Amino acid sequence: LVYADTREMLSLHPAISRIHTVDRSWKESGLMTQAAAEWSLWRQLKARRYDLLVHLTEHRRGMWLAKTLKPRIRVAPLLRNDDALWQESFTHFYKLPPRGNSRHTVESNLDALRRIGIAPAEDEKSLVLIDGAQAATRATALLAQQGVGPGFVHMHPTSRWLFKTWPAERVAQLIDALQAEGRRVVLTAAPVQKEMAVIERILGLCAAPPVNLAGQLSLKEVASVARRAALFVGVDSAPMHIAASQGTPVLALFGPSGDIEWGPWKTVHRIVASDVHPCRPCGQDGCGGSKISECLTTLPVARVRDAARALLAQ
Repeated sequence: LVYADTREMLSLHPAISRIHTVDRSWKESGLMTQAAAEWSLWRQLKARRYDLLVHLTEHRRGMWLAKTLKPRIRVAPLLRNDDALWQESFTHFYKLPPRGNSRHTVESNLDALRRIGIAPAEDEKSLVLIDGAQAATRATALLAQQGVGPGFVHMHPTSRWLFKTWPAERVAQLIDALQAEGRRVVLTAAPVQKEMAVIERILGLCAAPPVNLAGQLSLKEVASVARRAALFVGVDSAPMHIAASQGTPVLALFGPSGDIEWGPWKTVHRIVASDVHPCRPCGQDGCGGSKISECLTTLPVARVRDAARALLAQ
């Protein structure tokens, strides 16, 4: 059960037989429409007669589903506050990592399975995202149309949260440096106005234009492009994790978010983060809530370029 806009991360997965979704737009459709959609979802879940419910967040929806669906085993994080209703809704609890966590989120989530006696082996922990033949065919065709061959760099410089992004002028300088060394750079971004505006600014600052596929790809097509790349360069965002799922080397720029918890998982990678801002990772939406993260905006181009060169040389 996931939000509808993340469904394609799980579709075609060989271990998943059914994906249920919650659409964020339900709330905007009026109370009656939302109630009908929620009722339909609940009936679908009830009909499946699930034996096990694993809840990986502190969202109250999981609690209500545990209480009303009544699967035999119900696992959830142990809340830091004493919530009696939450505690009576589940049969097993796993402990959330302490503040100042030094474990990756994947491992923290797997604690839900360890709590009920399932210990994942190391070779069972890799990320899996299946792009499928249709996405692979279109990605191959788009790259071929642009004359992009092996050895290109896939760069996704944007994020839904712009306080996680590197300044456009520095992205453009990195693109120019890589292309001057003979690497084609392929840009991607989500088809939303604020991200496309960032891409337009980057393109306007480049000495020679990169290949621009921004706004043209589905989530699975982004995975297909990433898998064909020699290197992925991006910030803390979903495409960075998508690239990691494809086994592509990843260069990730981190600002206010924690690279220990959210860094690229089980792929060759390098993280570039500030070593002069002791306040990071603060988890805030920019310094003081300003939407501008100085620990990220001040990262020098030379450090990022050198990290990219090192990964490309491997």
